[in-house]
Amino acid sequence: MQVFVRENNVDQALRILKRKMQREGVFKEMRRRRFYEKPSDKAAREKTEAIRRLRKQARKQAVRDGLIAAPAKKPTDNKRGPELRSNIIARTGQNQPNPNREFAQTKTATET
Repeated sequence: MQVFVRENNVDQALRILKRKMQREGVFKEMRRRRFYEKPSDKAAREKTEAIRRLRKQARKQAVRDGLIAAPAKKPTDNKRGPELRSNIIARTGQNQPNPNREFAQTKTATET
């Protein structure tokens, strides 16, 4: 697995790495391998996982075929929406007038 660090932003690269590891199931595998799993328990777990996968696959196929209604989508907070952008700007103080900058502009205007 490979993640590039852009503009010395290690925190962002670490978040991307964690997300990739989560999608690959690395954390689940680590948790599962923490202790010994008896072969009978392993077989039972794999069987239940297979049943879950098949049910999910059959459910998706039934939705595609129109046999059952698609589940209602959960309302999500649009993290990149304008509301969040304005909240971030307000919280961080970006786009706030710089008093030194205004002073410099007024100073040059009065001098001339």
